[in-house]
Amino acid sequence: MNDQAPKTAEGSLTGKPTREEAEAAVRTLIRWAGDDPTREGLLDTPKRVTKSYLEFFNGYTVDPVSILERTFEEVEGYDEIILLRDIRVESYCEHHMVPIVGRAHVAYLPSNRVVGISKLARVVDAYSKRLQIQEKLTAQIANTLNDVLKPRGVAVIIEAAHECMTTRGVHKPGVALVTSRMLGAFRDDPNTRRELLAIIGNRPSGGLAD
Repeated sequence: MNDQAPKTAEGSLTGKPTREEAEAAVRTLIRWAGDDPTREGLLDTPKRVTKSYLEFFNGYTVDPVSILERTFEEVEGYDEIILLRDIRVESYCEHHMVPIVGRAHVAYLPSNRVVGISKLARVVDAYSKRLQIQEKLTAQIANTLNDVLKPRGVAVIIEAAHECMTTRGVHKPGVALVTSRMLGAFRDDPNTRRELLAIIGNRPSGGLAD
């Protein structure tokens, strides 16, 4: 007998536990960690944790496609690379539920319409504010831009630090995972891809958590 709640295509539950059930689960984890959830310093921790989860994982409440629905066609024939780089990424590893922090570079080659630049950042947030692996996150952002905007090319590059390997496990701080998804002209045309990478590389250096 399968007693699990049904899930959507994105993996989120269609029937969420109550706030009280979530807080009880936090108290259980506190006890399992070896502390007393009834001591003064931890009394309000379950409430704080559940409240923070609403922020950490609010991507489950956002439809990324709807973010891109409003576009603009009056662009004077502009058809070169549009790149929003260094978009801060804050996500959570679906294997250990610890932070993934880094930056995303999102680019596309418009065909006959463009989208407001803030929408690119919002799409990144919509997918990153979920339990994720970086490879899937990269593909989801690129595929959505490609499906909705119908551009001549899409490129998404994410570089991020994963606390599942920097603060636990192999304990290797200072390393970054880099993933990319190239579609259309960015995949098929080496010159277009090189131009994009040159633009991304022409920036001040900085830490992943800047």
